Amino acid sequence: MKQAYKNILLSIEKEEINVSRSKKSAIDEAYHMVSFLDKTLTELKAQINLKGFESILDEIIFFKRVKPEILGMLMFYNKVVKIEAYSPINSELTEPYYTEQVRLLNKEYKKHIASSDFYSYYRTGRSDKDEYYFRLGNINYFDGVDSFFFEVDREFSTYYDYKIAQIKAYDLYHSYLSGKFNRQEPTDNTNFDINEDAEFSWTDSKNALIELIYALHISRSVSNGRLGLRKISQMFEDIFEVSLGDIHHAFYQMKFRAGQRARYLHFLKHSLEQYMDNDL
Repeated sequence: MKQAYKNILLSIEKEEINVSRSKKSAIDEAYHMVSFLDKTLTELKAQINLKGFESILDEIIFFKRVKPEILGMLMFYNKVVKIEAYSPINSELTEPYYTEQVRLLNKEYKKHIASSDFYSYYRTGRSDKDEYYFRLGNINYFDGVDSFFFEVDREFSTYYDYKIAQIKAYDLYHSYLSGKFNRQEPTDNTNFDINEDAEFSWTDSKNALIELIYALHISRSVSNGRLGLRKISQMFEDIFEVSLGDIHHAFYQMKFRAGQRARYLHFLKHSLEQYMDNDL
């Protein structure tokens, strides 16, 4: 099942990349991902109910790593839909609005997540109680549980998988809100106009190329890191006969992307591995 879980997570990653390349607004992208993730969880639930788990370890992996990843993203995108739906049009009110959202988020986080013993267990990477936290039917009511637990499907939740999903959703949402301050919405993620006379043409987005440039520079893959970003950027601009503009500003925006930040690199990795698998 491990490979099946990996394929599911890769399909979500690929969907995020595809929707990020579209010309949809932030709220439309979030709507799309909510629908996609909800469908993915529903199909996964049906599969688990039908086949069960191969082993205790398989069950733990699912409820500790797989389901929380999907559910956390679903919670995040659903929150984005709600927040963006009420975002003020007046630019003067925008920053106070998002500042208030950060305040409410931090308050909720401290009250419902960070104060628990489980939070410390998860953040420190412990695994000694995994069989208790991530196997079905092990909930101890004497520990006290949130009221939502009595409404969930107990054949598809250990309670603590939801707790991890909350943590993951918070991390995503905090990064999303942080990116709302002191910056404009991205305007340089569109595809280049292809020069038909050029020997080489970059046919993906500007941000994809900038992401690749930063990765090559940071990994010291070009001239052992001796060349600066500007020189590497100029090299690609010359090869593809394009203008990248302010790559530093574009990279700053990528740091606060929702979900997978290094989208293009993960897309390359997935594409190559898929080709390798198909070529066997």
